[in-house]
Amino acid sequence: MLLSAKHNFLFVHIAKTGGTSVRAALNALRWRDPLYLPQFICSKLSHFTGHRIGSKFPRHARIIAAQEMLPAEYFEGLFKFAFVRNPWDLQVSSYHHIRRERPQVMEHIEDFPAFIRWKLDPQRPYQYHVDTSIQLQSDYLVDLHGNMLIDFIGHYENLQADFDTVCQRIGIAPRPLPHKRQARDRKDYRSYYDDTTAELVADYFRTDIERLGYRFDPDI
Repeated sequence: MLLSAKHNFLFVHIAKTGGTSVRAALNALRWRDPLYLPQFICSKLSHFTGHRIGSKFPRHARIIAAQEMLPAEYFEGLFKFAFVRNPWDLQVSSYHHIRRERPQVMEHIEDFPAFIRWKLDPQRPYQYHVDTSIQLQSDYLVDLHGNMLIDFIGHYENLQADFDTVCQRIGIAPRPLPHKRQARDRKDYRSYYDDTTAELVADYFRTDIERLGYRFDPDI
């Protein structure tokens, strides 16, 4: 999550949705923000006291954390935005990420269909952090009652154009997104699935699919 007092925005960073590129493009704004240094110092000092304050949030914090920690009037006045991604495509990204970063997790998994069956198996023993993409993206955007708190939802599939809209809304000149963590090791996500695994993702992430407007084959 990225909070800017000067530009009056809150970016909710959902993992594997292009957020690293968005953060990189916006990070330069922090150094020109006169409140950035006080925010940073206050955040560090609050850790020592055990009383966290909402001047700085964890990278992948949910928007409800900001709603609970910031003054209500200030929170309401922020331009709050996030980027989301097709759930089927996101699971392909998750598969390659875990294979690359934590190969020991994948030792008993021979291919992508086995990965999906293992990851989404309700009987699988709980693991603290397979990766964050097992969580609903929409959970990052709502309050405890399921009400949407976000003002603008951009899409990974339309990343640059939607980021241009964000730039316009926060009053800065549009800028090209850097290609951070760009994937070069995969095919079209649809080629990874069979009917069974596509349905497993559809069932598990049904709320995201319905709420964020996705389907397996966007060309049909």
